[in-house]
Amino acid sequence: MNLEYFIARRLFTAKHHKSSISAPIIKIAIIAIATGIVMMMVAIATGFGLQDKIREKVSAFNGNILISNYDDNQSEVSVAPISIKQPFYPKFKDVQGISHVQAVASKAGIIRTETTFEGVIFKGVGKDYKWDAIKEYITKGRVPALLGKLNEEVVISEYLANKLELKVGDKFNTFFMKEGGNGMPNLRIFELVGVYNSGFQEFDATYVLGDIRHVQRINKWNAEQVGSFEVFIDDFTQLQQKGEEVYKSIPSTLNSVTIKEKYVNIFDWLDLFDVNIIVIIVIMIIVATINMVVALLVLILERTQMVGMLKALGANNWSVRKIFLYNAAYLILKGLLWGNAISFILLLGQKYFGVVKLRPENYYVSVAPVTIDVPAILIINAGTILVCLLLLLIPSYIITRISPVKAIRFE
Repeated sequence: MNLEYFIARRLFTAKHHKSSISAPIIKIAIIAIATGIVMMMVAIATGFGLQDKIREKVSAFNGNILISNYDDNQSEVSVAPISIKQPFYPKFKDVQGISHVQAVASKAGIIRTETTFEGVIFKGVGKDYKWDAIKEYITKGRVPALLGKLNEEVVISEYLANKLELKVGDKFNTFFMKEGGNGMPNLRIFELVGVYNSGFQEFDATYVLGDIRHVQRINKWNAEQVGSFEVFIDDFTQLQQKGEEVYKSIPSTLNSVTIKEKYVNIFDWLDLFDVNIIVIIVIMIIVATINMVVALLVLILERTQMVGMLKALGANNWSVRKIFLYNAAYLILKGLLWGNAISFILLLGQKYFGVVKLRPENYYVSVAPVTIDVPAILIINAGTILVCLLLLLIPSYIITRISPVKAIRFE
């Protein structure tokens, strides 16, 4: 332990100092730093949490990359069939980092009950469908059993179930138009076995999930023809790169788009959270730094005589400045300790108890999600310490202007 640090700890933690003029200002500085850390950590955890949760939901219902026929032109309904005999199915071996590929097919239809009707898109899925991604959003019942023979089991959203006045176990009629729009529509009687709630209005008001073989029969496709493929990747941060690799790897007759390209509005909105987080971090660091600058100036003015005595005893300007900077660092660390403790209590409480609720129609989630990103938290803490100390070098320069003789006489 060097001499400057020892002097700083002895002088600025003494009992008489705690009752001095600077005591309330020091407390305000510590509170400002703690409050700033709480605001920054909450902003980061909730911002990242909301981004992760919405990306997860969009991916659960669409995959990360969609491969379809050019004729479909990114339509929600499958128009031209694709053979499942593709080099990338069922395992995408040409591109690393792909965890799963599943075949799907969609068909527009109308659900008709005794009291009302609704237009929907029947999304046919097969044995390879990744139900694990959907099960989290199942609020009632179960997912369809598609491992055996063709059956009528389907899952619809809570939104559609309420509008159509359906409950688990009910059967209902669905009409599908034939190709070309000629003749009587195809009728299918489905049984509702599960209800989901994704929080996405455009998904919940549209999709019915059931056996892909219904779409194949209605479209007069064979068992080896599907509408499109949904690709899941291991690392979402590499979505753009993997999307380009997938596009280059598939046959020239097929097209691929990432979910960022398909749902541009949603992901542009999510990108705004990064800007909000940066703005909050900058404002909080500025507030904390201003409070620390004021506290340090008060400490220097209050200890002017001490500065003069140290200079008279032979201490150079940098040694004296370090005494005040050590004390400032101590105050910053104290504020960080309180700020981190309060932040973790709030974030863990939200993560496990869901105290703060959100409107799903505005935020696509009913509970504010939290992602505790340890590297980001460490960077925020280290950055706060570094920025504050660097800026505190400026007010500490006033020490070099203090004359030993005048300082000793100062009262």
